[in-house]
Amino acid sequence: MSELFFPQEIIRKKRDGEVLHAAEIDFFTAGITDGSISEGQVAAFAMAVFFQGMNDEESLKLTLAIMNSGDVINWASYGVEGPLVEKHSTGGVGDKITLMLAPIVTACGAKVPTISGRGLGHTGGTLDKLEAIPGYDATPELDLFAKVMKDVGCSIIGQTSNLAPADKRLYSIRDVTGTVESVPLITASILSKKLATGADGLVMDVKFGNGAFMSTYRKAKELTDNIVKVANQAGLPTTAIISDMNEVMGQAAGHSVEIKETIEYLTGQVSLPRLHEVTMTLAAEMLVIVGAQSDISVARKKAEEALSSGRAAEIFGRMVAAHGGPVDFVENSAAYLKFAPVVRDIKAKSNGFVDDIDTRSIGLAVVGLGGGRTRADQDIDHGVGFEHCLGLGVKVSIGDRLCQVVANSQEQADAAERAIHSAYLIDDKPVSVVPVVHDIIRP
Repeated sequence: MSELFFPQEIIRKKRDGEVLHAAEIDFFTAGITDGSISEGQVAAFAMAVFFQGMNDEESLKLTLAIMNSGDVINWASYGVEGPLVEKHSTGGVGDKITLMLAPIVTACGAKVPTISGRGLGHTGGTLDKLEAIPGYDATPELDLFAKVMKDVGCSIIGQTSNLAPADKRLYSIRDVTGTVESVPLITASILSKKLATGADGLVMDVKFGNGAFMSTYRKAKELTDNIVKVANQAGLPTTAIISDMNEVMGQAAGHSVEIKETIEYLTGQVSLPRLHEVTMTLAAEMLVIVGAQSDISVARKKAEEALSSGRAAEIFGRMVAAHGGPVDFVENSAAYLKFAPVVRDIKAKSNGFVDDIDTRSIGLAVVGLGGGRTRADQDIDHGVGFEHCLGLGVKVSIGDRLCQVVANSQEQADAAERAIHSAYLIDDKPVSVVPVVHDIIRP
């Protein structure tokens, strides 16, 4: 079997649809971690898995191998007491829910250690959004992560060099090689980080629709079932919701614009019904899965009170300050966030109702503005994006604003305007708006 421990042989084996053994998966994961396996080989492996998939045992072994490529946090050694609960979203356009959810759940008595990722493809990343906050250390050493958890109760960071380092490299390569939508790779990427954070429970938000990586409910359900199964096999109690991503989550898509919307939501300045429903559903599930509350309806009421009382906003501000951001960020975010100079309303060209939105195209338009990556090593522009995006079913007249673009030049704004007009379909008949939360999968 020694010949199988050449990277190209493992790639070939998976390319041909064969089952990889634990030792082969461990070998390849170690090579991803230490760099002995090249970027081209990692990309080829990802593509082979994309087309051939993995069985349940392979998915579990890959998840555990990536988890064990770095540190696994023991919170008790840092004096952090539970219950600890994580949340993860499979991503979408305008999905800033983690930023709101962590302080809400913390205000209800659980602790929330969150490892977030950067943008993938057309979707924004929570980590990129946080870096729009001046001074915020989004990739701290483990000691600071633990200190913030102990002092504040929640901390949102990116992968440190010692937490699932194999995933950090694999994640960036998947982003630029068209292999994002692989169920076993998504499962291993998500769960390896969640297991490494030492949480007592996990709640997933698996999105489907034209703005999600899983375009149909069937594909989203396949991913959800796989994640819940593998997570529970690995000893991490996990619940998942399946939610709709056929329009922007909230009204903003970008980085500074989404941080701005987060503050507005936490402080009660805006009403975002779809985003609020997903946030409250996730909060209640998180509190119940780790035993902080015993009943879903009571847990949801607690989460609503944490938001309306301002406690969640106060905790978010403390978290930002603890990570090196401004101590008055919640109160004075407008003074700290940077926005591109060209602001333009994009207006409807016909009367009717918003019948369909190509949400993926809106995400790609953010990338086109400079707010996303086409190469793994690329810097992004936090100041660009879209605000005030209308949702499905809204009645519009000629000249009404569909959304507002924030760009660095008139040329960029022109391109964004063309993309928005292509993305929005206006029809003369009202569309039936579906519930944003479609299903809840509990262990």
